[in-house]
Amino acid sequence: MNKEIRFTKMQAYGNDYVYIDTLTQELSNLNKLSEFVSKRHFGICSDGMILVCPSDVADFRMRVFNPDGTEAEMCGNAVRSVGMLVYEKGFTNKTEITVETLGGIKKIYLTIKDGHVYNITANIGEPVLEASKVPAVTGSERFVDKTVILDGRKFSTTAISLGNPHCVSFVDDLDFLDLEKYGPLMENNELFPHRINAEFCQVVNRSHLKLRTWERGTGETLACATGCSTCTVGGVLTGRCDRKVSVEQLGGITEVEWNETDNCIYITAPSNIVFDGTLYLPDYLLK
Repeated sequence: MNKEIRFTKMQAYGNDYVYIDTLTQELSNLNKLSEFVSKRHFGICSDGMILVCPSDVADFRMRVFNPDGTEAEMCGNAVRSVGMLVYEKGFTNKTEITVETLGGIKKIYLTIKDGHVYNITANIGEPVLEASKVPAVTGSERFVDKTVILDGRKFSTTAISLGNPHCVSFVDDLDFLDLEKYGPLMENNELFPHRINAEFCQVVNRSHLKLRTWERGTGETLACATGCSTCTVGGVLTGRCDRKVSVEQLGGITEVEWNETDNCIYITAPSNIVFDGTLYLPDYLLK
């Protein structure tokens, strides 16, 4: 492997990732490399490492590595940002791109203006509600409107998986919600054998949702693609909102649609290249 590797840092609502292509450079020791990348706290990475790889079944393959070095399923924000990356870096001139992930083939649609991507829509897959695939002990096949009591307050909570597990709880007024109190309580609630990202959502009207997100182990954060989808799917299943909504959160407005034809979630939102750089690798990663 080379002594130095080129990388791109990208941001999409709620996530910062380092993207490294294996199309033009050789990598090894991927698990240790991910740990090394993620522990560099001077603005390089916070959520993990994404590799852009060749694929026999799609335009590209995407591999996701957590900060602890373990390989993970796709993230909706990471999928969208891959589309922008491969176009802006000249790896493709397509505006409809297929990406191979652990969860199957995902589709990305790019809108181009003056040679640059300014909007990205991604099909991130079918929402999964089976209790066996969501870390929630429910005793039933579907987990919808389970009552959760946190410090004497009742929440109607729905758990959903779209690549990683989230739950959404609907409240009357987000402005009066003590997120620093209820976020950690929901994250560590006994209903979930594993910690979970918690969304707290206010229904303004059937096409407009307001959202605040508590990320497990982190605190309040910008809502990611999965979080925006969680509140939409949960709202539809419980009759609170339409299948196409605008989700208002700290990062701005994300448009979400749960399409009835293919039963997939479509998300429209921006991604941004923060900077390109070079990582100089220690000797132990070169062996």
